[in-house]
Amino acid sequence: MILERGSAVNTSEIRQRLETLDSQHLANLSAGEMVEFVDLMQVYEGAMREISTKLEVLDTEFQVQFSHNPIHHMERRLKTANSLIGKLERKELPITVESVKDHIFDVAGIRVICNYRDDVYSVSRYLSDQSDIQVLRVKDYIRNPKQNGYRSLHIIYAVPVFLTSGPHYTPVEVQFRTIAMDYWASLEHQLRYKSDLPDARLAEHSQTLLDCARSLQNVEVQMQSIHRDISGSPQEQESDDEMLEHLRSLGEEQRGKGNS
Repeated sequence: MILERGSAVNTSEIRQRLETLDSQHLANLSAGEMVEFVDLMQVYEGAMREISTKLEVLDTEFQVQFSHNPIHHMERRLKTANSLIGKLERKELPITVESVKDHIFDVAGIRVICNYRDDVYSVSRYLSDQSDIQVLRVKDYIRNPKQNGYRSLHIIYAVPVFLTSGPHYTPVEVQFRTIAMDYWASLEHQLRYKSDLPDARLAEHSQTLLDCARSLQNVEVQMQSIHRDISGSPQEQESDDEMLEHLRSLGEEQRGKGNS
């Protein structure tokens, strides 16, 4: 079963937030531009739903074929108006719909929490192989963890959202990670952004978390081995370079079709 955490976009709330934001750039937006922002958020919400539905179908098929649900749960989020405007200002970009479309690729985000590392790569591969999806960018922090120990597979997809004006390919950032990777990342995020500890304590906890990341990785490898032995679900077969090359080639092939 997939437990989805998140709520649908509230256009009235978005409109209200845009109208009350303390931004000199935003104050210059016309009523028409404000409506465009609200409409754009609805498109991103539609894109998230498209990806979510595809993931739910894949999870159900895995259960039918292999008696195993690879997805533990999913979390969806749409950037708040404050966060979106702030990111545009930090990049010194104009506060326009076009700026968002051209430069911000994580407005819509889905976090897919899987049970095992094999599940991460199986689900991401099957999703990436679907003909109506474009792979725009791949960052594999599982095979190449960040220095602080962070592990996750980040893929930015473009998925068509069908409106009255036709299909609009819209980016959605999907983060694939295991349960262990997720609760580690949640604690690290809390330590980094939501704590006011002295620098010495912060450095101490950061080092401990790095040690924990290594330990969790070892535990996951052992548990994955047991799961492989008792389950008939798809396993990760490719080498690191082959997997990344496969995803990158998909993106290049799909972009080529789009330009033809």
